[in-house]
Amino acid sequence: QVQLVESGGGLVQPGGSLRLSCAASGWFFQDYSIGVFRQAPGKEREGISCISGISGRGITYYSDSVKGRFTISRDNAKTTVYLQMNSLKPEDTAVYYCTTISVCLAQTPPAPVSDDWGRGTQVTVSS
Repeated sequence: QVQLVESGGGLVQPGGSLRLSCAASGWFFQDYSIGVFRQAPGKEREGISCISGISGRGITYYSDSVKGRFTISRDNAKTTVYLQMNSLKPEDTAVYYCTTISVCLAQTPPAPVSDDWGRGTQVTVSS
């Protein structure tokens, strides 16, 4: 089983950038598909991006709300997934989480395999 710890959040002005990191511990990280979720105050948690494991050959997914602005990547040697977030908007304000998912499909929002969430990292976009 892989455990993930999120970091890289912060306060940024609209139009700014942040890079979210999801550092993993555990075996066979490269085999796991990873999803990034966020939860804004008063809203449901939503899956915004994912990246497949090695067998998926790098399939990625982006929700419409972040497509063209966010880029997900992974470094299996460092057992880390990154989410580069550019052109940030106030509506991106949320707590961001990473977790393993069963599969990453290019046209389907990610779904978590469990309800075991880490602390997340707070992203606040405000002037």
